[in-house]
Amino acid sequence: MDKNNGSSTTDFILLGFSDRPQLERVISGVVFIFYVVTLVGNTTIILVSYLDTQLHTPMYFFLSNLSFLDLCYATSIIPQMLVNLWGPTKSITYAGCVLQFFFALDLGATECLLLAVMAYDRYAAVCQPLHYTVIMHPQLCQKMVLTAWLGGLGSALILCSLTLKLPRCGHWEVDNFFCEMPALIKMACVHSKVMEIIVFALGVIFLLVPLSLILISYVVITQAVVRIKSAARWSKVLNTCASHLTVVTLFYGTLIYMYMKPQNRSSQDEGKFLTLFYTIITPTLNPLIYTLRNKDVKSAVKRILYVEKWSAKS
Repeated sequence: MDKNNGSSTTDFILLGFSDRPQLERVISGVVFIFYVVTLVGNTTIILVSYLDTQLHTPMYFFLSNLSFLDLCYATSIIPQMLVNLWGPTKSITYAGCVLQFFFALDLGATECLLLAVMAYDRYAAVCQPLHYTVIMHPQLCQKMVLTAWLGGLGSALILCSLTLKLPRCGHWEVDNFFCEMPALIKMACVHSKVMEIIVFALGVIFLLVPLSLILISYVVITQAVVRIKSAARWSKVLNTCASHLTVVTLFYGTLIYMYMKPQNRSSQDEGKFLTLFYTIITPTLNPLIYTLRNKDVKSAVKRILYVEKWSAKS
C-alpha cells in the first residue's frame, strides 16, 4: 500500500523525549505514580457517589461522569506511554494510534461540554435554590450528559477522519508521547487551510463557547453569593464553586493554549510538556480538588468506612 495516501498500516514511532533517556526515566516514574493516583481517586469518587444515598444529587451525578471520563482518558493514553517509556521500542500500531487519537479527541471534547453542564448545575443550585430540584430533574441531567457525550463523539469523528486523510509522504514519527492532533497535523507534508479552519471552528464551539457560558454562570453566581447572609451556606457555596473553577482553569487554560493558536508557533518541547500536563496531571488533580475541598465527599467516605467497619465486626 502506498504510504503517501496516509492510509498505510505501518507502525507509528512515538518519539517523546527519546533523545533524552535520563529525562524519560524520571518522567516514567512520575507518570506511573500519577496514573495510580488517577485510578484510585476517580474510582473512589464513582463508588462513593453510588454507595452513599446522600450524594445521589445532580452535582455528584455529573462529578461521577467526569471521574469516569478521566479514567477512560488516562487509560487510553498512559499504559501505552509507559510501555514506550520502559521498553526499547517506541512504536504503536496504526490501529492503536487511530484509537488513541480518536478517544483523546472524543473524551477531551466531552469534558469541555460536561464542565459547562456542571457550571449550569452550580448556577441553578446557588441562584435558584428553591426550584433547584425542579430545574435539575433526573431526566434533564441525563439528557445534558448524553448531549455532552454525543457532542464529543461527533467532533472526534470529524477531526479524526480529516486528520488521518492528510498525506504524510512517508512520515511515521510522531513527535510526542501519544497520537494527538497537533503532532499528527505536523506530520503532514502539506498545509491544509481547510483543516486549520475546521479545527479553529470546532475549537470555538467546544472550548470558547462552553468557557464563555461557564464565566457567565459564575458572574451571576458571584452576584448571588454577595447577597448570601448565612456564613455556613456562603462557605459551602464557595467550596463547591471553587473546586469546579479550579478544574475549569486547569483544563481549559491548557487546551486553549494548545489548540487555539497556530500550530507552527509552538516549540516541540513546550507542546510535549503541555501534553503531559493535560493528559496526566489534570485527571489526577480533579478527584483531589473535589475531595480535599468538599466536606460532603469526605463525610460520605467516613460514613461508608464506618458502615464497613461495623459490618466486619458483626
